[in-house]
Order: sequence, then structure tokens, then C-alpha cells
Amino acid sequence: MGRKILLIILYLYALIFSVLKTIRFPSDWSESHWMLDYRFGFIKRGLGGEIFGLLFEKNPHTIFIFSAGVLLLLYALLFGIAIKETFKRENDFHRILFFLIFFLSQYIVFSAHLIGYLDHIVILLTILTVYLIKNKKVFLSSLIATICIFIHEISFFLLLPISCFALILTEIPVDKFSFKAIFSKNVLTKLILFLVFPFCAILSVTIFQEKNEEIHFTKIFNYLWQTCIVSEGVADSVASAYTRSFTYYFSEEKGYFIQRLFISTCTIFNGIPILFSLWMIFKEFRLKKNIQLFLLLAIVAFIPLLLHAIAFDTYRIWAFPFIILFLGFWIISSKMDIPKEKPQKLSLLEIVFFVISFLMITLIPNHLFDKEIERISLLGRLVIVLPIFLILYFLRKPRTIG
Repeated sequence: MGRKILLIILYLYALIFSVLKTIRFPSDWSESHWMLDYRFGFIKRGLGGEIFGLLFEKNPHTIFIFSAGVLLLLYALLFGIAIKETFKRENDFHRILFFLIFFLSQYIVFSAHLIGYLDHIVILLTILTVYLIKNKKVFLSSLIATICIFIHEISFFLLLPISCFALILTEIPVDKFSFKAIFSKNVLTKLILFLVFPFCAILSVTIFQEKNEEIHFTKIFNYLWQTCIVSEGVADSVASAYTRSFTYYFSEEKGYFIQRLFISTCTIFNGIPILFSLWMIFKEFRLKKNIQLFLLLAIVAFIPLLLHAIAFDTYRIWAFPFIILFLGFWIISSKMDIPKEKPQKLSLLEIVFFVISFLMITLIPNHLFDKEIERISLLGRLVIVLPIFLILYFLRKPRTIG
């Protein structure tokens, strides 16, 4: 069997395994976000539901079809990017293991579990924004980023940092990158051009939330509970999420920030695979020669973890660095020409690092929402992961070129 076919099977197998662990119908929480719009006046996160209502009838059936389509499109894009990037250097195991860990990661697991939620739209628009930036369409990318802020304010932590990273590498050759170069007139001008509209958007949303915290709560609660077939608890939770100010959430959650970041189970079970992914990027792109670029990527990847200061969904937040590193890999790869030389071999320590990371993300169950549990038993997982090692064994011998 050809090496390319094996790689496609490897990634597809890992993706399907991760999705099957948690895939479900959209939850009441997810459905509620698509039911809300600007009918009661301006609210944060209202743009997605407003656009959805213009295109479709709002009911659980259309929300499910739309949500499934969005998730499939997201997976298709991620899979396509991974395959394209892998085929550039299909003999390089650092590249292969990076994408394998990604498709097995908590990000894919939670993306299936949170089907229908606005996170997926944010990531799709982030991919589009990065693509536009790579093609030097800065103004258009800024408009997309601004729209994304009004769909979900989490874009401030997910879309903007990695988009700025893409913009910086578009303006500065990778081999000439330095923190000092970021402050050149050309780069700063492009960054300001890109950020001015999104920052105005996030500022307007923030100010509105601070001044109008309770105005829409009753209207949203009654609308969701009486007309949208969701429970009273979900209606109350969603109404609070849409109307509480950012300072309120910060005052409620800031005390848990250090614990969630440094001494939670996610610090180990997510943190080690994330560090492995960072190390694969470091080795793949020979970033020992450019430590500053590596440090910038690490900072961008960990920015989403700042959400711990304003949000309590720890496990979901810890999944975000995986997708940011995926996009970071894509960006660096598109801007860096790696010499066609004999691939670097994995060291014994790297193999051990991989096995530990692999076992953590495949065998240890994730804490899911709505009191759900992953549907594959430990024994079932042990059996399912065996073909992955078998495929890696067949891939161990590089394909001869020429």
C-alpha cells in the first residue's frame, strides 16, 4: 500500500475515533444560541442567530442540519490542510506525529461533543481570516474578524492572536524574524489596519454589556423557555451568559485562574500533549535557529488559556491550544522552505514523549458537559488504538525519492 494512502488512513482513522467518542445531537445550550438574535435589541453573540434566521427557519431540525454541515466542513478543512502539509514532507515523522496527535486531541473530541456551538463558526472564520492574510488581503480579513467578534467574543482570544501571527510572518521573512522586527513601521501599520475594526467591535460589545447587564435577561429567558423547547435551567443559563458583563464574570472566576491553569488535571492530561505538539513544531521547522519565532508561537498558543479568568468551562478552554498550534504549523509551513534533506530521526526521548502524550489523549476519558460520558470503554480504546501503532510501524521506513 502506498505511503500516501497509509497517511490518509492514519489521519482519517484517528479523526473518526475521536469523533465517535463524543458525537451527539446539538444540546439545548447550543440550539439556544441559534435561536437568539437582535429581536430584543443589540446583544452579544446575536449576529450568528440573526444571519441564521434570514436563511433558515429556526427549529431543532434546521439547527441540527446546519450544525452537522458546519462540523463536517470544519473537519474537511482541517483534514485537507493536514494532508497537504504532510505530503510536502511525507517522510518526516515529526510532521506526521504532530497531525496524528491533533486528530486524537481533546480539541477534536470536544468539537464533536459541542456540535452546534458557536466555537465552530469562530474557527471556520479564523481559517478564512488566516487564508486571506496569507494572500495579503488585510482589509478583508479585518472585516471577517470584526464579524466574528459579533458572533462570539471568544474570537478576541482565538482569532485575533493567531491572525496577527500570520500577518507578522507575511510581512517578515521567517529567516529574518525577531521581536524587534515586529515594531517596524510597515508591520505596525499592517497590524493597526487589521486590528482597528475588531478592537472597536470588542470595545463596543464590552461597553454595552457593562451598561445594559440586566435589560434583556427577562425577555431572553421567557423567549427561550416558552417558545424554544428548552428547560428552565438552560434558559436561565443562556440568558445569563448573554446579559452578564465581562467584569461580573471576571470577579466571579478570577480566583480560580491559577488553579485551572497550573494545578488542574488538564494541566497534565492536556498540557503534556500540547507541549509535545510544540516540540514537534520546534524540531520540524528547525526553530533552534529562531527561538524568538518559537516563543511567539508558544505565547499565541497559550493566550486562549487566559479565558480561565472569565469562564468556568476548564476542559473546553484547555482544548483550544491544539487548534491554535495546528494553524500555527500551517502558517509557518507556508512561509518556510525546508531544504530537501534526509528527515530527522526521532530520538528515544521523543518516542517516549509521543507514547505518553498518545496514551493520555486516547485512553483517559474527558470530562464532558451535561453529565455525559465518552461512549468507548478502556478495553475498547486499547483495541482501537492498536491499528494506529501498526500503521506507524509500516510508515517507519521512509519512501525512497527519485
